[in-house]
Amino acid sequence: MSELDDDLMEKALAIGRLGEPSPNPHVGCIIADGAEVIGEGYHEAVGMDHAEVVALKQAGARARGKTLYVTLEPCNHEGRTPPCVDAIIAAGLKRVVVGCRDPNPGVQGGGSERLRAAGIEVVLGVREAGARELIRAWEKYITEQKTYLTLKLALSLDGRTATRTGDSQWITSEASLKRVHVLRSEHDAVMVGINTVLSDDPMLTVRHVRGSSPARVVIDSNLRLPITSRLVATAHDVPTCVVTTSRGSRALAQTLEEKGISVIQVPQTAQGRCDMNVALRELAAREVVSVLCEGGAELAGSLLASRLADELHAFIAPVVLGPRGRPAAADWAGPEKLSEAPHIGTPQWELCGSDAHVWGQLIYPERKPPSADGD
Repeated sequence: MSELDDDLMEKALAIGRLGEPSPNPHVGCIIADGAEVIGEGYHEAVGMDHAEVVALKQAGARARGKTLYVTLEPCNHEGRTPPCVDAIIAAGLKRVVVGCRDPNPGVQGGGSERLRAAGIEVVLGVREAGARELIRAWEKYITEQKTYLTLKLALSLDGRTATRTGDSQWITSEASLKRVHVLRSEHDAVMVGINTVLSDDPMLTVRHVRGSSPARVVIDSNLRLPITSRLVATAHDVPTCVVTTSRGSRALAQTLEEKGISVIQVPQTAQGRCDMNVALRELAAREVVSVLCEGGAELAGSLLASRLADELHAFIAPVVLGPRGRPAAADWAGPEKLSEAPHIGTPQWELCGSDAHVWGQLIYPERKPPSADGD
């Protein structure tokens, strides 16, 4: 691996973040003649050309004998589009540099092996950490058949979500609000609990930034979603579903479905809540790769207690709301010991207006069984 390989893979990673390819992964590709880029591409949307094919079409005949840089191992299987390895071999590339291996367990035969068998030099693992970060949500979706879940919290310095009278709009700044809308646009779906719907009647669309509105998911174990809510009124414009249990009214479920709401029934937990582990599998079965959960406190606490949140974004406003303010942004019993607390492994910090925004992947420490002597 050379410094040039490193630099060109970084360019491939940058363009790989573009597009809305879900339920396929984000992929970026560069074709270079030495340091000169002669073709580039990314996977724009499902059913469209993969990144390698876009870059090859741009490079044309100049691709022969050159080097291709791609963030994810080229596919060697027939899907919605033909295998990318066929196009690479036909173009006469001399060398292929890969960010990370394809983690898809359903892929029969690696693309790298096929390229090598055709006499093409293959270099694996260049900027691998960045390449795996690019497909982090898709990797969970494809290997575990579960939706990747990002949890968003907005809270005061003392961990409150509203004043003692319930006033909560807006704790955080306009800059934080825009950042949340960016997050919405980066996920396939946005999720809230029924209490948030009943108290705020939200739209859950992308409005303050450019981007597509995600699908909307309401977790509602007793099926209390009002047919007069704005979510129901706009369900024909933005895909919307409600996750409930067998306790939900069948008559109301039928009415909601007639209004364009998809109703998904899952088992209930011992506490009478929706089984979120099953809910994430049901969403994945509907090709929802990633979901952003925006609350409320009960749902956030349930996800943390169940160790189902993969990533956390917390927006902390420089205000103090006092002990009678609305309780914590995540309502759960919490760990017995500090060493057992979920935490962000490598936290990243930024200022959003006057707020602090901290985010990163969540780590859940192993629970240690009690010792024989009771300590």
